[in-house]
Amino acid sequence: MSGTFVGMPAFPEAARVAVGDPTLRANLRHATHTIRDKRARAVAELDDWAELREAGRRIKDRTLRHLDTYLLQLEESVTAAGGTVHWAADAAEANRIVTALVRATGETEVVKVKSMATQEIGLNEHLAAEGIAAYETDLAELIVQLGEDRPSHILVPAIHRNRGEIRDIFRERMGAWGRPAPDGLGDAPAELAEAARLHLREKFLRAKVGISGANFMVAETGTLVVVESEGNGRMCLTLPETLISVVGIEKVVPTWRDLEVFLQTLPRSSTAERMNPYTSMWTGTADGDGPRAFHLVLLDNGRTDALADEVGRQALRCIRCSACLNVCPVYERAGGHAYGSVYPGPIGAVLTPQLRGTASEVDASLPYASSLCGACYDVCPVAIDIPGILVHLRRRVAEEGGKGHRLEKAAVRAASWLLDRPAALAAGERLASASRAVLPKRLPGPGVGRWTEHRDLPELPAEPFRDWWRKNRA
Repeated sequence: MSGTFVGMPAFPEAARVAVGDPTLRANLRHATHTIRDKRARAVAELDDWAELREAGRRIKDRTLRHLDTYLLQLEESVTAAGGTVHWAADAAEANRIVTALVRATGETEVVKVKSMATQEIGLNEHLAAEGIAAYETDLAELIVQLGEDRPSHILVPAIHRNRGEIRDIFRERMGAWGRPAPDGLGDAPAELAEAARLHLREKFLRAKVGISGANFMVAETGTLVVVESEGNGRMCLTLPETLISVVGIEKVVPTWRDLEVFLQTLPRSSTAERMNPYTSMWTGTADGDGPRAFHLVLLDNGRTDALADEVGRQALRCIRCSACLNVCPVYERAGGHAYGSVYPGPIGAVLTPQLRGTASEVDASLPYASSLCGACYDVCPVAIDIPGILVHLRRRVAEEGGKGHRLEKAAVRAASWLLDRPAALAAGERLASASRAVLPKRLPGPGVGRWTEHRDLPELPAEPFRDWWRKNRA
């Protein structure tokens, strides 16, 4: 996985700044509460939701157990349908493959469907460095791109922006990227959507190369699936002469019958709809219909490492619905940018450290970006035990050691030595009671101090319990 956002601090520091922004908190609270309430009503319509959830979990687990078999079947199916499959071990290799494919067409610009995988590998930035302009066509991604911003939500990347901020971005930045915003643009949703439609239509009609991700890949037929709500995906997938899809290897499902389960659970969990307005499927190439060349780039980038972890691998079940973000009290207050990754919220807190490792301070802090309340597990449509993985990853971070964990281990060793020596323990208790008037109420230091920053230490008694017992009960 590509590195963290440049200059990102660890989650606690980033979250502290975000929590102090009242506009951000108001935007997040309004959006997440609205989405999750609608989702709850949509899910309640299905009497067999629990059965669908269990079916999705089992399909994903079975696929992950035999991932090598299904990926090879997928490659055969895509190739037989006229497509070309490329394998990318990491972000650098995926970026090189896509850049070479675009250059082979002679084009210097591409249109893009919203894609978490391409954000993960930093494809837009890599293409820009190679002189190729990549234009985002999803409305929220367009807002993020024009605002020189970062996505903060899996489903709604611009969730941290309100309508007034979006209007200002369109007025100030659209002209630099193509057709400018209409004069006198207001902040009504219809006006903003129309400005985006006019701006993007020129790009759709001009582009010769499209880049997408995929929500699912069907191994038995080589079919790729994109679900979206705006129609921009349909334009990107059908109008260009060359289509390049960058997809994580975990997105494969064995059969069309398996796909049917997820086409019920994904829309209701993500957009609270019974079905997506646009469900686009394509299988290779066809004469006179759609792109003349199709390339599928299968991305590993840490996924096989996650697959090797018996506890953590269930994070690869994720279908990117974002339901866990919308119920998470931590995400609601801190926002997505604090996670330092394109995968924010509870799923990002378990997925990112597995894809990138926990060597950096940001990644090591993510498993602690949770209250472990369990709401994320309750709403997950594929039953990922996110709290369980968080605890598992916390143990891994502690075992690897860090400045806070080294201090913790030293404290435990000191406590073990003291508890093994009753006389020394008794002397220490008497000393602590005698000096209780001058002892601090909060412990100093960046590691321990953070724990007691909002908690007073317990007040010490006037005498140790063993002394009281000896006087009163002996």
